[in-house]
Amino acid sequence: AVESAKGKYAHMLFNELFEDYSNALRPVEDTDKVLNVTLQITLSQIKDMDERNQILSAYLWIRQSWYDAYLRWDKDKYDGLDSIRIPSNLVWRPDIVLYNKADDDFSEPVNTNVVLRYDGKITWDAPAITKSSCVVDVSYFPFDSQQCNLTFGSWTYNGNQVDIINSLDSGDLSDFVEDVEWEIHGMPAVKNVITYGCCSEPYPDVTFTLILKRKSSFYIFNLLLPCILISFLAPLGFYLPADSGEKVSLGVTVLLALTVFQLMVAEIMPPSENVPLIGKYYIATMTMITASTALTIIIMNLHHCGSEAKPVPQWAKVVILDYMSKIFFVYDVGENCTSPKREKEEERRLEGDDGCQRRHKEVRSPLSNRNDDCNLKEKLNGNGNKSYGAHGENVRETINCCSCYKMLIKNIEYIANCVRDHKANRAKGIEWKKVAKVMDRFFMWIFFVMVFFMSVLIIGKAA
Repeated sequence: AVESAKGKYAHMLFNELFEDYSNALRPVEDTDKVLNVTLQITLSQIKDMDERNQILSAYLWIRQSWYDAYLRWDKDKYDGLDSIRIPSNLVWRPDIVLYNKADDDFSEPVNTNVVLRYDGKITWDAPAITKSSCVVDVSYFPFDSQQCNLTFGSWTYNGNQVDIINSLDSGDLSDFVEDVEWEIHGMPAVKNVITYGCCSEPYPDVTFTLILKRKSSFYIFNLLLPCILISFLAPLGFYLPADSGEKVSLGVTVLLALTVFQLMVAEIMPPSENVPLIGKYYIATMTMITASTALTIIIMNLHHCGSEAKPVPQWAKVVILDYMSKIFFVYDVGENCTSPKREKEEERRLEGDDGCQRRHKEVRSPLSNRNDDCNLKEKLNGNGNKSYGAHGENVRETINCCSCYKMLIKNIEYIANCVRDHKANRAKGIEWKKVAKVMDRFFMWIFFVMVFFMSVLIIGKAA
């Protein structure tokens, strides 16, 4: 019965209030009086942040309240009825819009009900999905923070007709639904009064600044960490044996893999002059891999230097073969850190010299004896021609035999020279191979240090 009585008084009140009411004009008794509109924004959810097009999509609850001078009543006259809810299109509504709107849809506000109180206060709560323009700074992507403005103001009324008042010093975040990509660090509100060039009247507006912090875990595990792991493969190209034929292939493969990640980042980011942090890391890593591939090609040319190449310069022998090889633990076959190279070479040289001297004596002794015999026979031949004619035939045979031994000695000396030259050329090639190996090891550690510091630098930006 009570509800029926209130319903009867509500119909009576509605008919009396809107009998001569017009929603076309500003509801003030004095036209020179300013109508104050209190604005409150509640952020419910961030639907999307389009960095490439620089558009923020958000779900808001917009509350506007003002006093209508023509919609008042005595609640005692209507059985204590202090408020009614009516469609919002029946009353005058301020034309407060989002100034930096970036949506193609210019539809009317949602036609929700308004709450009308007996003292003329109207409260209008309306949900809205807004798309606003937001200047995105991706310099520190994926560890970046963004500030997006939501500017609300009247489109036609100036500050002398409709004034906007902040209900709170910031947007209401009590009902915010946590976003998977962004963290909300605040939404302060600031009132601005701007005089535009077209008009002399001031136009007030309220700007809500949405402070966003990106959650970088997704990008770390999907874009940054794979790049770091791939970049650590680049220095290992120097550790591969030169005879494997895969040194250059590894560098090119790593370069192509990083190019794919670079294209993925380029599709997300807006085409601006500010290169994101992860993009700078990709470019630096790709430059490093390109340099390592070029150095690998140069070092492979040193490795394959043959007998036709020039000998290793003396400074390279001292700096690279003597000092750098020990610093980077590069040894020949059979060498280790407990048996230095100099002692090994000295032992091999002494053993080689003793063996060569013994073999030389063994070969040289019979040949020298034969040679002495030949000289003796020649002397005897000179004397034999004078005194002994019967032995002429034997002497000639001895002379022929001596000439054969002389030819044999020449051939042996030729073979020895060829072997000596071959060993010298082979030693020259071995020295160039060791130079290439030492340089490989040197650049491997250099590039490992570079990759490590670049990775620490970019991870330090996240702290």
